Amino acid sequence: QPQLMESGGGLVQSGGSLTLSCVASNFDLDMNDIGWFRQAPGKAQEAVSCISYNGLTTDYAEAVKGRFAISKNDAEKTVWLQMTGLNPEDTGTYRCAATTYHYCSEFPDRYLEHLEIWGPGTPVTVSS
Repeated sequence: QPQLMESGGGLVQSGGSLTLSCVASNFDLDMNDIGWFRQAPGKAQEAVSCISYNGLTTDYAEAVKGRFAISKNDAEKTVWLQMTGLNPEDTGTYRCAATTYHYCSEFPDRYLEHLEIWGPGTPVTVSS
């Protein structure tokens, strides 16, 4: 059964940094686009970032551009989301998801229904 598992969340002060990890099991990252999503309490889930199956395409939500960076290592089956300059609006549960569709080429809204594999999420809390 293909699975994703996130880690690295926690409590951080405003202006701080965190790096989230998303580890894939039982499937290959080089065949899947990966997206990072977050959901704050009482708010809808929003797309944060993505990386294409071949690592050549990355994209970011406007709210995080210049502060977040996505990367991956296919051999380690890991995708990272490096987050800097965090602010309270970045608080939420962060989840990664995978699809064989070219989600990152149409980021953020197309092919959402084709994100078939989801991790359970890791919580991020940014205090002011």
